[in-house]
Amino acid sequence: MARTSIYDVHINDLQGNEIQLSKYKGKHILFVNVASKCGFTPQYESLEKLSSTYKNNLVVIGVPCNQFGKQELGSSSEIQEFCQVNYGVTFLITEKIEVKGENQHPLYEWLTLRSLNGKKSSSVKWNFQKYLIDPDGKLIDYFFSITKPFSSKITKHLRY
Repeated sequence: MARTSIYDVHINDLQGNEIQLSKYKGKHILFVNVASKCGFTPQYESLEKLSSTYKNNLVVIGVPCNQFGKQELGSSSEIQEFCQVNYGVTFLITEKIEVKGENQHPLYEWLTLRSLNGKKSSSVKWNFQKYLIDPDGKLIDYFFSITKPFSSKITKHLRY
């Protein structure tokens, strides 16, 4: 059993407004650390399609991070524009954070520490690593960057 709830974690969107994760109770949440200049960046397109395909039971949340190859140098407005213009992204994008290390954001502490999420510990290896949360706020699993958004490893959990 998790010691803390994902719904208690605080994170802001690109405009600086707090995202109330608790409003997504009852839906899956897929957190993806994203970057604009990565070989996996084209996954934005599939993530957008995944978001619209499963919109009734899934919320995709992109989390910009510049810790891997300095591939997300943009400001909040540049990230927003890049995602919309190049990939038509309408899913939620958070503020740029650190997903590992000394300044790791509390969201990624929860996602990567078994002592907090109650399931398993992990480390973020690269951009576009994915963490899937169930409708009750429990970690299902994480998937490395090479796992495509429409992989059955992910979608098998989204079918009711």
